[in-house]
Amino acid sequence: MSAPVWWLFEALNLRTQNWLYDGRELFSNATYAVLATLSFSTVIPAVFGTAEFASTFPWLRGLGGGPTLKPTRGLTIGVFAAGWVMLGLLLAWPHVFFPFLWTTTYCLVAPVNVWLRNRSLADETARGNWRPVLALWVGVLITAFFWEMWNYFSFPRWVYSVPYVDFLHIFEMPALGYLGYIPFSLELFAIYHFIIGALGAGHLRDYVELERRAG
Repeated sequence: MSAPVWWLFEALNLRTQNWLYDGRELFSNATYAVLATLSFSTVIPAVFGTAEFASTFPWLRGLGGGPTLKPTRGLTIGVFAAGWVMLGLLLAWPHVFFPFLWTTTYCLVAPVNVWLRNRSLADETARGNWRPVLALWVGVLITAFFWEMWNYFSFPRWVYSVPYVDFLHIFEMPALGYLGYIPFSLELFAIYHFIIGALGAGHLRDYVELERRAG
C-alpha cells in the first residue's frame, strides 16, 4: 500500500518539480521503477511505526482533553471543496501554490472517510482527543530527520528546488520545508484508512490505535 501512495506524490511532483533524484540517470526505467517502489514501500510503515513510538512519550500520554473539532456536514463539505480548489491552484500555478501538494490529498480524502464511516482522526478530535494527531506529527518529524540525514550522504539521492524558502538547510531540506511533513502524516493516515475501507477490511481499521498508546 505504501508504494502506490508515494507514487501518487511523485505524480503530483511532476507538476511542482520540488524534488528530483540525483543519479536517476544511472538506472534503466525498469530498474529504477523496481528499486524506487521497494524504497517507497517503507514510507507508511516508517511513519506509523515512529508515531506509535512517539505516542509512548510521557508528555504526550499525559495530555488532557483539548478543543473539540467535530466533522459537521458544513465542515466536511467545506474541507472537501477546499481540496478541489487547492488541487486546481496547484496544477495551474505550481510555482506559487506548491505547498498545497501536502494538504490537497488530506482535504479530499478525509471528508470521504467521514462520509463512508471509515476510521478518521475526526473520530478523536470530535471528543477533544488530539493525541493521535500529535503522535503522527512528532513521529513524522523524527522520521523526516533520519530520512534527510541518510539521504544527505547517499548517492543516488533526492535534491530539492523549493521556491521562496530555499535557505537555512538542514541536510538537503530547507528548514521551513520540514513543515510539509506535518500535514503529510495526516494525508498518509487518511489515505491508508480510505484504502482499508475500500478493500472491505474494516477489521483492520484499528491498526494505528495511537490514542490507546497515548493513554
